[in-house]
Parts: sequence; structure tokens; C-alpha cells
Amino acid sequence: MEAMDTRAATDNPRAADGRLPGRRGRATRQRLLQVTEEVLAEVSFLDVKVTDISRRAGTSPATFYQYFADVEAAVFTLAEEMVESGSEALRSLVVDPSWDGPEAAEELAAGFLRYFEEHKAMLRVIDIATTEGDVRFRELRVRLLNGVFLALQELAQAAHAEGRLATGVDPGAAAGVLTTMLAHVSAHQPGFQSWGVEPAALKQTMASLIDWTVRSESQHHQEWGIVPP
Repeated sequence: MEAMDTRAATDNPRAADGRLPGRRGRATRQRLLQVTEEVLAEVSFLDVKVTDISRRAGTSPATFYQYFADVEAAVFTLAEEMVESGSEALRSLVVDPSWDGPEAAEELAAGFLRYFEEHKAMLRVIDIATTEGDVRFRELRVRLLNGVFLALQELAQAAHAEGRLATGVDPGAAAGVLTTMLAHVSAHQPGFQSWGVEPAALKQTMASLIDWTVRSESQHHQEWGIVPP
């Protein structure tokens, strides 16, 4: 996948030639993005054609090229818009709860599972592009998860300062492991289901591991029903 400079400008979206489209042009551009997202939910990113998008949008390939250089440019725009809103939505799953009980960890796990299910087509595209070495999509993935990592790191640092983090466990490493677990498990829900593992079990297991890390051991033992040896 060849890298190109394709930056989405959500406030003032420009046409492919750099012009600022009028109200009708912005509506057409948005319709093309909407249809692109619909097509991505049905076929592989690598199989999407401009003709598929333009036909479903009720327009022509020439019109598509007025707004986007190619399919990849439209897809990157969608991905960037998703990350702009999604990064804060995921971060809020960590910073909004009080973390006084196990409910916060449950909400975080459930929120990740739900978000990755709702946006699975676009997240799959980001993963494919990242695997193929596209730095732009890799940076989008980092931006999506960075707020979650930093917020979990703060919780782990607080646990460390209070002597509640296991000896030898680095707060940054703990946050990184938890963030990676949340993202990868949430992204592979169908695979787990093929093994007979349901989303409810995934949620509870991830929540237990998160809660174990960021809250005190005594609290965790009591509220999750774990009896220490």
C-alpha cells in the first residue's frame, strides 16, 4: 500500500484539487464517505472499487475523483474521523468512573467490546494497513488508544505509589499490557466465539484482570470472590 499525504480536514473538507466545496458539494462528499463505509462493511478493503462506491451513491466515478484521489484517500478520511471521536470516547471509559469498585473495570471492558463491534469494518482496515506498513494508519491506531494507555498508566502509578501494585510490575508496562489486551481481544470477538467463548465471558475476564491491576488486592479478593492462598 503506497503512502500518500492524505490528511482529513473535518472542519473545512477540501475537494481533491484543493478547492473548498459549497454546501451541495459537501453533501456529495459526505454521501460518498457514507457509502464507502457501507461497502467496507460488506467486502474487503482491497476489493473496494470506485465504481462500487459511485454506483451506490447514485453518481459517477468522475464525481468521486473530484473529492478523493482514490479509494484509499476516502477510507483514510473515514478512519481519521472515527479516531477523532473514538479516542476520547474510549479514554472516557477510564477517566469517568470513580474506580471505587469493580464496576469501573466492567464498564471499561464492555465499552471496548461494544466499540470494536460497532466499528469493526473500519478497525479491520486500520489493522490491515498497519500490517502492510502504512505509517499513517499505524499512527491513527496509536492515536485511538493513546488516551486509554495514559489514563490506565495514571491509575497504575497511583496503585504503585500506594503499594498496591505487585512488586516488580512497572506501571507503564501494566498499562500497555491492559490496553493491548482490550484492543486485541475486542477486535477478535468472532474468533473467540468460534472457540465457544461468549462476549460476556470475555468482558468478565478482562474486567477481572484490569481490576486486579489498578485496585487494591484486598478489595479485588473480596469483590471478585477470589480467596488468596
